[in-house]
Amino acid sequence: MSIFTRKRTNRFIELLIKQSEFTEEGMKALLQFVKDSDQALAQRVSEIETQADEVRRILIDELNRTFVTPIDREDIFALSMTVDDILDYAYTTVEEMSLLHVKPNAYIERMVSLLTDAAREIHMGVMRLEDHPNVANDHAVRAKALENRMESVYREAIAALFQMPHDIEQVVEMLKLREIYRHLSNAADRGDAAANVIGDIVVKKM
Repeated sequence: MSIFTRKRTNRFIELLIKQSEFTEEGMKALLQFVKDSDQALAQRVSEIETQADEVRRILIDELNRTFVTPIDREDIFALSMTVDDILDYAYTTVEEMSLLHVKPNAYIERMVSLLTDAAREIHMGVMRLEDHPNVANDHAVRAKALENRMESVYREAIAALFQMPHDIEQVVEMLKLREIYRHLSNAADRGDAAANVIGDIVVKKM
C-alpha cells in the first residue's frame, strides 16, 4: 500500500458532504429556474430535494445505530438538519412560484444568486471539516457574510414592494412576492445556522 494513500473519510462526514453537495446542486437549479422559468428546472429542484432527503434518512438511521461518532452527535444532527432546511426552502420557493404564477424579478434573482454562493461555501466547509478545520471555518465565515448580503437585498426588495400598490391587482401581486421573498429569507437563515454549526465543530476540534 502506498504511503500516500488517503485515509478513508468517516461515513458521517461522507453523508454530510453528499447532503451539502445536493443542496448546492439544488440552489444552482433554483437559480437557473428563476432565470429561465422552465418547468423542467422546477422538476429538477424537486428531484434533488428528494435525493437529499434520502441521504438525510440514511444519516439519521446510522446515527441512531452508532455509539461513537467523529464529531458530536448533536452537531451531526444539527448540521444535517440545517443543510436540509436550505434545500427545503428552495423547493417550496419553486412550488409557490409555480402555484401562485409568480414571475421572477431582479430581486429574486439576486437573492437566489447569493444563496447559491452561500450553499457552495457551506459545501466546501463540510468537505474540509475532517482534514482542514480552519479552512472549513473560513468557508463558514464566507457563508455568513453572503447571508448578510442576501438579507440586505431582502430588505431592499420588501421596501420596494410597498412602493408598488396602486390597485387591488398590484396588492395581490405584492402579497405573492412577499411570500416568495420570505421563503428565500428563511433559506438564508438556515444557511447562517449551518455555518454556525460548522464553526462550533471547528472550535471543538481545536
